[in-house]
Amino acid sequence: MGNVLKIFAARNSKSNHEGYPAYERSLEEQYLQTLLTNTLGNTYYTDQSELLDEAMDMHQAMIEYDPEFMAKALITARHEGYMRLQPILGLTLLSQARPDLLDAVFPRVILIPSDLFDFLTILKSQGRGQGGRAIKRQINRFLCRTSEYWAIKYNGRGRGYNLTDVINTTHPKPETDQQQALFRYLLGKPTSLEALPQITAWEQLKRADTEAAIISCIAEGRLPFEVVTGVIQPTPSIWTALLEQMPTLALLRNLNALDRAGVLEENRSYIMERLTDREALRRTKILPFRFLNAFYQVKDALIQDSLRQAVELTFDNLPDLAGKTAIFLDISGSMNGEYLRTGSLFAVSLYKKTKGNGLFWLFDTRVDDARPSLHDSIITQASQIRARGGTDTGAPVRKLREDQIKVDNIIIITDEQQNSGSPFYRELKKYRQQLNPNTKAFVIDIAPYRHAMVPATDPITHYIYGWSEAVLSYISQETQGYGSMVEKVRSVDLAGQR
Repeated sequence: MGNVLKIFAARNSKSNHEGYPAYERSLEEQYLQTLLTNTLGNTYYTDQSELLDEAMDMHQAMIEYDPEFMAKALITARHEGYMRLQPILGLTLLSQARPDLLDAVFPRVILIPSDLFDFLTILKSQGRGQGGRAIKRQINRFLCRTSEYWAIKYNGRGRGYNLTDVINTTHPKPETDQQQALFRYLLGKPTSLEALPQITAWEQLKRADTEAAIISCIAEGRLPFEVVTGVIQPTPSIWTALLEQMPTLALLRNLNALDRAGVLEENRSYIMERLTDREALRRTKILPFRFLNAFYQVKDALIQDSLRQAVELTFDNLPDLAGKTAIFLDISGSMNGEYLRTGSLFAVSLYKKTKGNGLFWLFDTRVDDARPSLHDSIITQASQIRARGGTDTGAPVRKLREDQIKVDNIIIITDEQQNSGSPFYRELKKYRQQLNPNTKAFVIDIAPYRHAMVPATDPITHYIYGWSEAVLSYISQETQGYGSMVEKVRSVDLAGQR
């Protein structure tokens, strides 16, 4: 465990990226934060290379410390954390150290062909080629799930690998005649397309020379819009035909394009119905800020109303918060942009779940009442929140204590970057001593820095990493007495589903 001890020793200074005091979390918690928030992109306080180095350290440390926990955490992150790259990176490292865990982890992390392509690209960058026999066996099992849709959507260039490359390399054995025909097609070998209707429509589309023929191919083959728009320039009528094949996320991303093409208005009813389909929204697991981004881009007032409703539906099925709850949203300068958009959505949504039994304050170095409404839409209220000056994470707790407001839960949403030390925990201790010793605290850290404002030994302060809807569900459960996030990961069954 030498490397683990070295990592902990190197981080024993207990300071954040600005040099102010912070507390270290357990290795399990630090690892979860890496998986659930570290997107390996540029941030306000660190750059991409630093994040990548730290991520590799955390993966290697977890392999030495508890590879079974790592396996469970990778599964959790891929399914509930809405992250791809970090779980895939972790899987490449785990596959070398513990190939015996591959059967349990690989099929629950590598879900779609682009996951597999990224996995193979990382393996190659590590100098491991195709990774060995155990990995090849997993890839072959994955390829036996290849569908016509996958063959059309994921066989282009630009990813480093495509399905043809992988089939050529691993030589999977087809299990059915249809699968054999599909593999032969992907390999460019002569084959009958009789059993492959989607492929047939795709090949006909490439040769179609009239708008009517193109629309017929799209409808009959249920062709994904990405590949269609890659070979033709859609007319308004073709855009209309493509609408029915668009997944909800693609529809959100293309609202502007539909508007520019002049087809938004004539398809408004259909689009509004799609955006407010409760069950579809539940299945797609679209992050709330996607709706906020679309809300800013689209100008159609009725579509904007549907986006407001979509956000409400996204959170509608979550359990309510138990007890009186204080919600504090960091609006300092470092939160500006995506962090604040995401945090604002969470904060307003959490307040609505209190059903009025709580408060919602904004803070930087001062504290303001956000004056939330239980009736106005989440997205409208969130879009009105703006960033401003420095950070004092203790300010809202101090005001709570000074105003003698007793609450059961304190929720602070922050990136933890502050220019006035780390007063949050000091103020929290005072609050518990003077007003309520049983007040639970939830720190939602939406940035990938891993340093904490509270010590790991505090049993009623919960550290939450990431920004999926699961965050809100987790808090709701915790206020009603459920276990910690680490314990939730430990409950994952490596032999099957939870």
